[in-house]
Amino acid sequence: MNASAARPSVLFVCVHNAGRSQMAAAFLSRLAGDRIEVRSAGSAPADTVNPAVVEAMNEAGIDISAETPKILTTEAVQASDVVITMGCGDTCPVFPGKRYLDWKLDDPAGQGVDAVRPVRDEIKARVEELITEIAPA
Repeated sequence: MNASAARPSVLFVCVHNAGRSQMAAAFLSRLAGDRIEVRSAGSAPADTVNPAVVEAMNEAGIDISAETPKILTTEAVQASDVVITMGCGDTCPVFPGKRYLDWKLDDPAGQGVDAVRPVRDEIKARVEELITEIAPA
């Protein structure tokens, strides 16, 4: 049996894939290890990850400086069991049989690290809750 077939997969989507979805993907990868397949994407990806987000994640012990924003594809949505949107609105394709969650979070774009920290902490708490729901240890 292919062990990865039983692994739930999660896709985090925000507009620029430069802040919220990058933080969520990094926390999920760190906290769930290989129990959950993790993807992130943006409907209009930025050129780089937000530097204040990189700094805030470094403070949490996670280096995302090498990450690059990715374009949201239909294939990524189809390959995911849970799709979590963070302010991408109607641009996210919807497929039957997927679980969709919309996390209302402040957009860290253009904000300093002081404004990013509470968003980071909120995302971490939500990711921890998600893990206990879809892939309990």
